Amino acid sequence: MEDLKRRVKEIYAQVLIAKKREAEGLKASAQVLHMVFKGNPGTGKTTVARMVAALFNEIDVLEKGHFIEADRSDLVGEYIGHTAQKTKDLIHKALGGVLFIDEAYSLARGGEKDFGKEAIDTLVKCMEDHHDKLIIILAGYPEEMEDFLTINPGLASRFPIQLPFENYQPEELAMIASGMIKDRDYRMTRDAERKLSQHLRLVCRERKRNFSNARYVRNMIEDAIRKQAWRVINGTDYKKETLMTLGASDFCFDASAHFID
Repeated sequence: MEDLKRRVKEIYAQVLIAKKREAEGLKASAQVLHMVFKGNPGTGKTTVARMVAALFNEIDVLEKGHFIEADRSDLVGEYIGHTAQKTKDLIHKALGGVLFIDEAYSLARGGEKDFGKEAIDTLVKCMEDHHDKLIIILAGYPEEMEDFLTINPGLASRFPIQLPFENYQPEELAMIASGMIKDRDYRMTRDAERKLSQHLRLVCRERKRNFSNARYVRNMIEDAIRKQAWRVINGTDYKKETLMTLGASDFCFDASAHFID
């Protein structure tokens, strides 16, 4: 995660310095800022994409700075000719901002008769026509995105910035959990903290490629909150401290939940 933060800061710095050089009459080469985010679910790809949009909007790189999130269903149509128009309409809507396409590799699935390839070809053409009017970020699993970039000869070269999103480590997931709990006006007992920490170490040691990282933690916290609510409502103590506290018994883990493949 630290390496990712550093690279995002470098991109931001490069763009900002280029604008300052231009203001001083120095040469500022045109920059292609389309990106590919490669990582498993829940590793922060959408969050970082939103942050990038906000940063670029802050320094007037983008005319509007809005953020549009899309997936296959937003680009691929149901009949010949429909896909190209849908893709063009989406690009037009994103002009002046950032277009984030999640699970972009799904456009390449379905065989020769699938309309996904038409979406890819249209996307490449629109990127050429509007090369300085928007930023496109593609995201998905690392292996699938590597294969996806070979589908169209001009695709990979149009995405010069490729950022890897690593799985979170146990300590990072624990910090994410603590933040989510605090944001919801809850707290954990020490026993609950220990139980959670032990579970996250186990999960990270044995997780499969589809482990959903921060999403897994979010679902786990929401489940604990539901169990705490049931525990409290069956008691007689409704004091503020009781309503805020998550105990060890509120964290019940599905032993198979992280063995997803």
